Amino acid sequence: MTELAATFRKPFKEQVAAFRLRLSDKVATARWDDIQKSGHDRSFMVAGAVKAELLDDLGEAVRKAVEEGTGFEAFKKDFREIVTKQGWHGWTGEGTPGGEAWRMRVIYRTNMRVSYQAGRFAQLREGGFKYWVYRHGGSHDPRPEHLALDGLILPSDHPFWAIWFPPNGWGCSCRVFGAHTLRGAIRRGGNSNVKLPSGWDRPDPRTGAPVGIDKGWDYAPGASVADTVLAYRDKLEKLSDASSQTVIQDWLEGPFKDWFENPRGAWPLARLSDADAQRIGSQRRVAELSAETMEKQRRQHPELTFEDYAQAQATINLATDRIQDGDTSLIFVRADPSTAGHVLVVKATRTGQGLFVTSFRRLSRDAVKRDLELQRLLKKGNVPPDGGNG
Repeated sequence: MTELAATFRKPFKEQVAAFRLRLSDKVATARWDDIQKSGHDRSFMVAGAVKAELLDDLGEAVRKAVEEGTGFEAFKKDFREIVTKQGWHGWTGEGTPGGEAWRMRVIYRTNMRVSYQAGRFAQLREGGFKYWVYRHGGSHDPRPEHLALDGLILPSDHPFWAIWFPPNGWGCSCRVFGAHTLRGAIRRGGNSNVKLPSGWDRPDPRTGAPVGIDKGWDYAPGASVADTVLAYRDKLEKLSDASSQTVIQDWLEGPFKDWFENPRGAWPLARLSDADAQRIGSQRRVAELSAETMEKQRRQHPELTFEDYAQAQATINLATDRIQDGDTSLIFVRADPSTAGHVLVVKATRTGQGLFVTSFRRLSRDAVKRDLELQRLLKKGNVPPDGGNG
């Protein structure tokens, strides 16, 4: 088993988050190039699949492969069952064993590679590596342009990565590693003798991409994830509670770090139950953290890390107390003996069209101070008769 194939069986949270983001927007397409470049970060498509039910089933088959590492053979079995069930005919490759195997392999490998590399991009950015190293994937029939880049060491913010971050074409298995020092980059396979060739960013008139990159592959998978989250957050309202909360949590544990360091717009931080939203007159379920509130949080609670904010949904779901503070505000208190816990406050706008997190903080680890704070919070408003568990 190749290293990349082994990786496919070991999904990691950034890879899963990248793929779930794509599944939140399934797009019917007639051709493979109907969606271009970073659009693949935002959407799931299979060329020729236009029926919603077909896309749902294909998306689920790929999801199993990504999240559960079920492998190519399991995906082929699922694919054949879906094609029969949905009566899908006329797809490229249909009719011959070789053609069908090729098409299934393309769908499987493309989705796995793109989600894997999008996850790797998020990991590399989160790791704060000063240098990135381009490594050839080791294929038996290599693209000469890719092979010539094997061992290239460049700063992580070099514009090269916005175009040449792999995969750089169908079947490309090139990879990128991070390092904090030049010595570390060399240990990861970097070679200081490999130089960036002239014309590396010059587009080929035939494809629109630099020579060595297939048409439509001259972008960095995952680079636009943080912006994509902001653009697609409204879709969370249409998902079920469980699905919405899962996607939110994945985003908090992945692309949220970029937003946390450079907030803009509003980030979807947590989802309320229908009952909790109705108590404060909110027509929305997903509570957002605005950039302005984030800046206020930095001033008032500089001790909070982005790992704290990843506990926002748990603070709501596992709240030991829900306190209604006026007609439009709810306070969620999660007292946790092991971590002290957190307090999260959400407020609906007067029209009910907006729902925002207005405060988030840790409870004191000191038992006496924590009890006094809980007593103060409980006096602020009313605790719903059913405990507020929705």
